[in-house]
Amino acid sequence: MELNREHFRAIIYYNFQRQLSQQECPAELLSVFGNEAPHQSTISRWYGELKRGRVSLSDDPRVGAPKTALTEEQKAARANWCQKTLDRFNSGNTKNVYSIVSGDESWIYCYESENKRQSAVWVFQGEEQPTKVNRSRSVSKMVATFVSKAGHIATILLNEQRTVTADWYTTICLPKVITELRKINPERRIILHQDNASSHTAQRTRQYLTEENVEILDHHPYSPDLSPNDFFTFQKIKNRLRWNKCFENWFERMQMSINLRGEYFERQ
Repeated sequence: MELNREHFRAIIYYNFQRQLSQQECPAELLSVFGNEAPHQSTISRWYGELKRGRVSLSDDPRVGAPKTALTEEQKAARANWCQKTLDRFNSGNTKNVYSIVSGDESWIYCYESENKRQSAVWVFQGEEQPTKVNRSRSVSKMVATFVSKAGHIATILLNEQRTVTADWYTTICLPKVITELRKINPERRIILHQDNASSHTAQRTRQYLTEENVEILDHHPYSPDLSPNDFFTFQKIKNRLRWNKCFENWFERMQMSINLRGEYFERQ
């Protein structure tokens, strides 16, 4: 029997549920399937997806080069969400944009390999080119990061657990974020934008946000090209961030999605 990607993803999911580490899982697959086993980076990526509450093992549409086409209904729904959000915040020109807080979780590695541009150096004519030492990713940590148009708000590390749960989200993560936001103004209005991970949409989370008088800005499913953390923050987290530009780009992307009638578009 020839195994395809979804077969291996099911095995990864099984190992994830068994609480095998990201080092134990690839070692086990390699011992059984040899060169056919998924690469370490693929397993790490799927562990991250599963910890964020993913339930589907099928390919999702991706920014840049979607694996599967959007249906006409999905395109229309994306465009409608963008139009609704643009209307609500006057295409990003209303002061209410400063009330929006966008949060998401991601795996962050202690060492991220440099790309070619980051590792480029200048040498004088006749000098030998320095040897580049390739280093692999080191220990990984799951972090939740929250940003607004005004800047970075908080980054919370998951220290003692493997997955983001509604319990952790409402007793540790969100209280820190809300406390930070309301240090100066206890009555500050907060509009929380987050994706549809199970920990974000759980009844416990919604009840907590209601009690804290936090509004929820919904997010259209499977739209990483329309999430500030996905298209900007996590890509730039090791560099100096230009937050104001991030939120300007967010509303520009909404208009772009409308112009393309909800179709995915290339990463900007």
